[in-house]
Amino acid sequence: MSELPGGAMAHRPVHFLWLLDCSSSMAMNGKITSLNFAIRECLPQMRRVAASNPAATLEVRVITFSTGAQWHKADAVPVDRFSWTDVTAQGVTDLGEAFLLAAEQLDTPPMPERALRPVLALVSDGQPTDDWRSGLRELDATPWGKRALRLAIAIGDDADHDVLNEFLNNPELKPYTAQNAHQLSAAIRWASTVVVRSASRPANAANPLVPPASEPQDSESGADDDGDVW
Repeated sequence: MSELPGGAMAHRPVHFLWLLDCSSSMAMNGKITSLNFAIRECLPQMRRVAASNPAATLEVRVITFSTGAQWHKADAVPVDRFSWTDVTAQGVTDLGEAFLLAAEQLDTPPMPERALRPVLALVSDGQPTDDWRSGLRELDATPWGKRALRLAIAIGDDADHDVLNEFLNNPELKPYTAQNAHQLSAAIRWASTVVVRSASRPANAANPLVPPASEPQDSESGADDDGDVW
């Protein structure tokens, strides 16, 4: 029996794409420092989850957006070889530009026709300053953008939840709101473990994701955790 297009199941990648807000407001109260720490901290756990899943090869890339958007990690690197380089905060919040960059990579090609669902993880603390809906439409118009598993992390009370909900496009899911460094670390861990496991399930399977508001935030992580409240 010949192999399916796109390769055997054991060799099919899951593309995990961070979209990270690096606007100037992320410099306030140590938010960008906490984000850098949280992503570095989650990598060993992310590698363990990937190693325990023979159905997928987890590959990681990173887009940052502020004034414009750019690839922070452009090449899809297997998570066991992925290393984190700290990001810095400056500029405005051009989220639509980040969606456009992601859309370019979620078309077919460069994505194969048969693949496991990619993961799009959006982290933001503010409101978009560009035409983000146009960028989101471009993302939704791609075959893999439409089918991707999406999650959103809102940092602090100023994040625009309406925008994040439109990005999620799933009434069962809500953005995870991180009010301090502890909650942000919990959100990043959730994104890099539960969602990675879910990505290798068939696309027509029941939604396995527990909405972030009902899983990690209901733990004992409140406003009295270490660090400033955002």
